[in-house]
Amino acid sequence: MRINNNIMALNAHRQLGINQANSSKSMEKLSSGFRINRAGDDAAGLAISEKMRGQIRGLKQAARNAQDGISLIQTAEGALNETHAILQRMRELAVQSSTDTNTTEDREEIQKEIDQLATEITRIATDTEFNTQNLLGGEFKAKFHIGANKGQNVSLEIGAMDADTLGVAAEPGVEYTVTATVTPGTDGSGENKAVNFANGTYQIVEIGDYEGTELVDGEVEGGASAVTHVLVDGDGNAVGTSVDGTTYHAIGAVGAGEGSDATRAAVTIDATATEVTIADTVATTTLVVDFAGDATIAAGTYTVVSDGGTGFELHSEAGDVVATSTDGATWVNADSETLFTTNTLAADAELEVTSGGIDVSSQEAADIAIKTINSALEEVSSERSKLGAMQNRLEHTIANLGTSAENLQAAESRIRDLDMAEEIMAFTKNNILQQAATAMLAQANMAPQSVLQLLG
Repeated sequence: MRINNNIMALNAHRQLGINQANSSKSMEKLSSGFRINRAGDDAAGLAISEKMRGQIRGLKQAARNAQDGISLIQTAEGALNETHAILQRMRELAVQSSTDTNTTEDREEIQKEIDQLATEITRIATDTEFNTQNLLGGEFKAKFHIGANKGQNVSLEIGAMDADTLGVAAEPGVEYTVTATVTPGTDGSGENKAVNFANGTYQIVEIGDYEGTELVDGEVEGGASAVTHVLVDGDGNAVGTSVDGTTYHAIGAVGAGEGSDATRAAVTIDATATEVTIADTVATTTLVVDFAGDATIAAGTYTVVSDGGTGFELHSEAGDVVATSTDGATWVNADSETLFTTNTLAADAELEVTSGGIDVSSQEAADIAIKTINSALEEVSSERSKLGAMQNRLEHTIANLGTSAENLQAAESRIRDLDMAEEIMAFTKNNILQQAATAMLAQANMAPQSVLQLLG
């Protein structure tokens, strides 16, 4: 019998400590509801659980992203719904104007409404925004991130839906024809034309857009690297070049064997021209200028007439003076408001004033307008269909994300969450064992007292 080391008490104390620790862990789990409260509870399970939690939260945010995308699409599609309504009204007005029961005055009133409606289409395209981002201006390109991981996104691009893009713009313009003299080239003798322009119609293309045959330094006035604009034929090949956008020289080799005075043919064309027709020594182009402000004049053909002094008047077909000019270039109305500015025009020059994309000022024009508006309706329908398809896709995406998040959360729950019934059984067992160990420790502590009986 020993009294210095009570082995029974030590053993009971050790078991009591184990039971207390187990009870403490069970109580912690029961209090939190989690099977894993720290890495020590299940290191591998914790790592798997945290990875799943990242996926779950990513899926839930992706669903919110998709819903935001739907809201953006609904904003754009709602605006286009109104654009559709406006185009339907414009088509109705065009049909109304295409019958000759209308007078000229009737058609002028119809034109006024059509112009206002076209302006509203552009305003809708300009002002429709989502979170300060313009949607219908033609520059909206976006990616909606609809997954929990990198690269899981879809793209959306919304085309321009303004009146000009749809071909129904109400901005009026002035067309007028100007001519220029083609200077023939010579071979040095002064008799034969060298590297001259052939008769025909040519397009003016900026050098960055030119895709024809390669330009060669020896055949191009000023050198190929200095060319800014190219005169191209029907096949897209260069026949002339310009280094300033106005004076064009014919392309061709001029040099040895042709005389020291050999020259290339040249023609000077207004910098705003896009198409030129050449017939021998005459180049003709039609230029278009916009009205300078809100003041305009009715669509029609007008003639420049000398006012008897140094100025000019712009006469309508009925002979009315609708604008005047002191230099033949800047034209003002009766209120001295600037209408437009042209090249300097001489007497007898003719100008054609257009009302823009949609003109219903005559039966023929209104008939054409119906087709133009039909094309605009189809373009808007196509864009709305694209938006609707994307919205439906995102709705399915949201449903799939919800299902995935739910199933993944169920899997994560099996790893991380506590089985309360099972842990309560363990807690009850450890609680009873703790009480039993306490009782046994008390009994073990009493055992050394039996030594006193040996002293009796």
